[in-house]
Amino acid sequence: MEISLDVPFIRGILREEIEQARDEIQKLGVLRAFENSRQRHDRRIASAPDIGTLACRAGCTWCCHFSVDVRAVEVFGILEFVERTFTAEEKARVYAEIRANSVALDKLDEFERMRRNVKCAFLSQGRCTIYPVRPQTCRNYHATDALGCKQSYEDPDNLEIDPDFAPLVYQAGGAHVDAVTTAMREAGYDTNVYEMNNAIDAALAEPGARQRFEAKLPPFIRLSGDEVPPEFDDLDD
Repeated sequence: MEISLDVPFIRGILREEIEQARDEIQKLGVLRAFENSRQRHDRRIASAPDIGTLACRAGCTWCCHFSVDVRAVEVFGILEFVERTFTAEEKARVYAEIRANSVALDKLDEFERMRRNVKCAFLSQGRCTIYPVRPQTCRNYHATDALGCKQSYEDPDNLEIDPDFAPLVYQAGGAHVDAVTTAMREAGYDTNVYEMNNAIDAALAEPGARQRFEAKLPPFIRLSGDEVPPEFDDLDD
């Protein structure tokens, strides 16, 4: 689906969020600053003019079987939420699923993962159990017709399927992620992306991962991650 970019709209979000994220990273630390940014992320998407066109509804879980990339800051926020809110039995189930998924996906490249349906370990009884701290990838995945998501689930080898999405919702979410990521990168923190199951599994296996991240060092010993350029790095007027 091709869209026309609303350049003033995107630049406004970039300018506002970079400034606020920079300030909060310096004053509050990167983890608390990112926690605050998630709330702004949700508000920006919810206030996009075309938000009413979305087909996403509770119980629609096709996308909860697709590959999800995360940044280290998200991993530590998710684990903190799980440790604070899940029962011992829930944590055991989730961590076992994370481990199994990680093993299944570990040797696959990006395109191989896109062709592999794997149920998210945090999906339970048709709902996301970490919804308040769900990854940015999940926050930004919105379709105006769930049929495309269903088709992608049923035919994962067909990478030509292109679900319809709401242009301004997409631009609001993408601009926010670009801005927060830029502020973290400027401050010296790791902003590489990792496959979610691999990254959470690594964080659980490496107790010092969070401390390394907060010390502005590579957080995971056995994962290298991928550098992803900003989506709206080169805007034309």
